[in-house]
Amino acid sequence: MKNLKKDMQAIIQTILPKISPDNTVINGLRDFQLPKGNLYLVAVGKAAYTMALKAEQLLHGHIKDGIVCTKYGHVKNEIPGIRCYEGGHPLVDENGLWATKQILKMTENLQEDDLVLFLLSGGGSALFEDPLISLEELIDINAQLLRSKADIKEINTIRKRLSKVKGGKFAEHCQPAQVYTIVLSDILNDPIDMIASGPTAADQSTYEHAEQIVNKYHLPLSNEAKRCLQIPTIKTVKNSKICIGAGASILAQVVKEACEDLGYHSAILTDQLDCEAREAGRFMGAMAKYNQNCNKKIAYIIAGETTVNVCGKGKGGRNQEMALTAASYLDGMDNVAFFAFGSDGTDGPTDAAGGYVDGNTLNDLNKQGISIEKALIDNDSYHALAKCDGLIITGPTGTNINDVAVLLICEKNNK
Repeated sequence: MKNLKKDMQAIIQTILPKISPDNTVINGLRDFQLPKGNLYLVAVGKAAYTMALKAEQLLHGHIKDGIVCTKYGHVKNEIPGIRCYEGGHPLVDENGLWATKQILKMTENLQEDDLVLFLLSGGGSALFEDPLISLEELIDINAQLLRSKADIKEINTIRKRLSKVKGGKFAEHCQPAQVYTIVLSDILNDPIDMIASGPTAADQSTYEHAEQIVNKYHLPLSNEAKRCLQIPTIKTVKNSKICIGAGASILAQVVKEACEDLGYHSAILTDQLDCEAREAGRFMGAMAKYNQNCNKKIAYIIAGETTVNVCGKGKGGRNQEMALTAASYLDGMDNVAFFAFGSDGTDGPTDAAGGYVDGNTLNDLNKQGISIEKALIDNDSYHALAKCDGLIITGPTGTNINDVAVLLICEKNNK
């Protein structure tokens, strides 16, 4: 078991440098041309600080002004000429609103020869916001959607209609200047109008879509919010160019390579994972049972993003819940381990990136009087995993490319 946990740690340490936003920015700037006028930098999202730092290094001396808005704890040091702010995530707060106001102030009254370099990553929906409704109602709507089984596309369909900067509105704000967006994608298939709610992309959704989501999840809306949903959204954005960077497929591939370097015969089962976290945990647990008597080292990899139906009052995240669910299936297996983690280093509203379990986890928890079933009912995977040394703690990684989960299986006779 100790060897399996060491392998997990080695895999994570190997892949994090390879999925750094640095490469995304380098590739995105490959065909970038400096404007005749002024160059402004805006970076929002959980990877905003890292992306802005690399951009400033590559464009040093050319940026007239710049602002970063990222999640609390993600700003490391000062960036020359760039103002760095932190705000709330996954729920917007006053600090995020204030940072957004500074960005809008910096980019108002731009000239046609100016250009805004917009560095966008997951988490931008909460961090980059100027709402059309009260902050209190916006927080309540977002909280309800996050507690429901709504996927990120459904959530962002509603978010962009309640905002002055989402759904192409930030690009419109920057006119007549051009906006060049480099995106670090955290949504499957990279839908540019949904990543961080598409501040510089034309909206592909409709009012009918929004109305269906409201009815589906029984969202109580004020009359003002209902009116906002009916306002026509931007369907054409002429001053915006968008470059997509890394996504879940790249994450899965680098994990596969790391597993193979450790001698595992590796297979990517999917890089389009899109289901409830417990369902994924049960499936990977079933895979463990089916393969537990193998005569070689195997690694099965899934990447994407799951959801959690939050009914309890506990603490946890989707990856921790996936791992804890799998633990029951792995019980008694001395050659199997499973871990799931978020590439950004945070899983839900916790300081953990995810969770690790193996054949000893269930027994360890039972000895302490902790029921996995009860912990899952209360959405309290964090405290359960903490009791069995199953939390994966990386700290903020500076990137944000979906989640990945790995089932590690050693030869049955290799204990």
